[in-house]
Amino acid sequence: MKAVLMLEDGTSFNGEGFGSEKEVIGEVILNTAVVGYQEMMTDPANAGKILVPTYPLIGNYGISPKFNESSRCWISGLAIKEKSRMYSNWQAKSGLDAFVKEQGVAGINGVDTRTLAVHLRNNGEMFGIISTSNRGSKELLSKIEAFRKSQARDFIKKISVDKPTLIGSKKAKYKIAGLDLGITNSIIRQLEILGIVLNLLPYNTKPDEIMKIKPHGLIISSGPEEDVSLEEVAENTKSLIGRLPILGICTGHQVLASALGAKLQKMKLGHRGVNYPVAQPGSYKAEITTQNHGYVVEKNSLSKIKDVAMTGYHLNDKTVEEMESKKFKLLGVQYYPVSPGFNEVNGVFKKFIKLLN
Repeated sequence: MKAVLMLEDGTSFNGEGFGSEKEVIGEVILNTAVVGYQEMMTDPANAGKILVPTYPLIGNYGISPKFNESSRCWISGLAIKEKSRMYSNWQAKSGLDAFVKEQGVAGINGVDTRTLAVHLRNNGEMFGIISTSNRGSKELLSKIEAFRKSQARDFIKKISVDKPTLIGSKKAKYKIAGLDLGITNSIIRQLEILGIVLNLLPYNTKPDEIMKIKPHGLIISSGPEEDVSLEEVAENTKSLIGRLPILGICTGHQVLASALGAKLQKMKLGHRGVNYPVAQPGSYKAEITTQNHGYVVEKNSLSKIKDVAMTGYHLNDKTVEEMESKKFKLLGVQYYPVSPGFNEVNGVFKKFIKLLN
């Protein structure tokens, strides 16, 4: 089944279709990680995107439900260089083909992802369409344009829990409220290791409702960027600042910054991969981090906010990666605080725990 991936600037890439036989439109994003295609597809932050892993061979270790970052796959499309004809992993329960078809994802195999990556790096992220129809270029481009004009990025309402959900033992020392913008399973696992009980709340929970459950702190999770719901979340967060310790993760970090009065700016090409160096001001040490974002907090606007400091920056482009306020007991990280190993917890969560005391 012949397929094409066409970008909004008219550049097209031919290949073979697989997975769900449908036409999909979305923002085309790269991810430079060598492994983790399953985690990328099930990460709610990628909702509605057409994902392009830059690693050339995808599917070689199959699919195992234990590695899903959420209950389902959120991307709309997957564009890859080569789909492995077999998979080998003792934990795998199925192959990539079966997974994307079951999850309703449209795939295209045989794409020159190296050329595509260079094109997006030079021209920036843009919308694209995966199609198996025989439509001409003009018709495909008009579909992308119509989608751009009419599309409302409204995924968080579908992703977030619809009622408070308690995770962990009620006898835990710390009770944490979590605003669910698209929290990942790997974050939840680390909180469980720390012995925290997480009260996962709908994204639009009002400040008074949060305070009513008397949490020791609040976590604003990762999730889709540029979503219509984020303005409401930021507005609700404003009145919580100074009332309890808050940790913002990825999109949650951006929400926290917006609530403080900082501005966001869209990047030409997002940080998406597992190899991004983050340094601390005044230090010669750097940490390699996992990232997945297309927006950053504007450094100049953040510097004008009293009692809030940038405590981490991207070593390559100097963008804000971490902020902190000792006065307000706030911590925001633009990167994913992933576990450094089996049953280990990222230092970000340990730092947050100290704010609770």
